[in-house]
Amino acid sequence: MDVQPKIAATAFLIADAARAAMLMTLADGRALPAGELAYAAGVTAQTASSHLAKLLDGGLITVEKEGRHRYYRLADTQVASLLENLAAIGATAPARRKPRGRDARQLRFARCCYDHLAGQVGVAITQQLMQRDLLAPGEDKRLEVTQAGARWFGELGIDVAALRPGKHGIARQCLDWTERQHHLAGPLGVRFMSMLCENGWLRRASSSRAVQVTPLGRTALYEKLGVTVDDLGEDTDDQRK
Repeated sequence: MDVQPKIAATAFLIADAARAAMLMTLADGRALPAGELAYAAGVTAQTASSHLAKLLDGGLITVEKEGRHRYYRLADTQVASLLENLAAIGATAPARRKPRGRDARQLRFARCCYDHLAGQVGVAITQQLMQRDLLAPGEDKRLEVTQAGARWFGELGIDVAALRPGKHGIARQCLDWTERQHHLAGPLGVRFMSMLCENGWLRRASSSRAVQVTPLGRTALYEKLGVTVDDLGEDTDDQRK
């Protein structure tokens, strides 16, 4: 099977700035209406409709109908991973740029990468999981859960053995586009993110991909993994509430 035409078509779709903005807006796994995507991309509703039709035809997004409303979401986690990996490509030398705005700093600090935790917090947690031999690198970007890791996750209420493996097993490394390092993804990453939110350690923002670490979460992450959140980056009053 000749995959070159498909690669070229996908690259063409993502190359447009407005379509790329829409896709990245959907990268936290939410389903959003065309109006919100048009606003995120800075285009008119008519232009957004045209872009969304192309993304649908290209298989990068899907649409759900609720009455007269239509909600768009990424087609699957592979599209989210593709976006994160593309965003990570660039010169390694620091470019001269304007200071990051508050929204950008919050996204770099902690954000949703489709359905798992990314940003400085996600990378720091993953590094500690590996340094403490709770996770071990495997082949093809897989992460293997050690016996100690299975016990550790079990203490948090996560039954590793009950997780349904994905294409890359139950855990894999996902390249973080802001940190240029890996964070935890795969079924284990999804369940871990859910647990962090259920325990009140993290709080997802209602209008963006940003994630807030609660005071309870700051204490728990230090006690469980030695992660000092205050040393990572964004440290605003909103993050501490």
